[in-house]
Amino acid sequence: MPNYKLTYFPVKALGEPIRFVMSYAKIEFEDDRFDRENWPKLKDQMPYGQVPVLEVDGKQMHQSNAICRYFAKQCGLAGKNDMEAYEIDAAVETIHDLRAKIAAYSYESHEEAKEQKLKTMKETVPYILKRMEEQVKKNGGHFVGGSLSMADLTFVALLDYLNYMAKYDIIEDYENLKKLKETVLAVPQIKEWVAKRPKTDL
Repeated sequence: MPNYKLTYFPVKALGEPIRFVMSYAKIEFEDDRFDRENWPKLKDQMPYGQVPVLEVDGKQMHQSNAICRYFAKQCGLAGKNDMEAYEIDAAVETIHDLRAKIAAYSYESHEEAKEQKLKTMKETVPYILKRMEEQVKKNGGHFVGGSLSMADLTFVALLDYLNYMAKYDIIEDYENLKKLKETVLAVPQIKEWVAKRPKTDL
């Protein structure tokens, strides 16, 4: 059995979708969370100077979506056919588009630019969420195919991070997205992971 070590900052954020998928697949892994002050000396050891990075018996894997997809294919979360696989990938990309819109506001330090990005966020985030809500309703409570997929886990795993950046509960007005969150968090493997993971805001 390979040894898995996930290296990331001491937060959920982009590491959490990987943790969700690996937990769902019942794959044990070392959850290596380094102190932020150690990042400068660790950065050059990581592919392209970024994390999360997953080591598999010492071999480094990078890019969180690619890592999630690698395990999703092994545990039935990547679609029942090529079209579903595409739809799941498209949903995941849309989720990260949403993240990018919120992050553009959250990480802006210039006050005037931040105000403009807040205005943009208030327009684009509901636009995307409304369509996600419709997609989940149409697909029987899931993003794709009426069953649990990598897209569902990715969305719920990122929610704390998205809410932290946006400074409000972004799915508060979307009943189907709230039900999806409940569905994912009720999965026994996910429930177990959430109960034991370190407590962090984002």
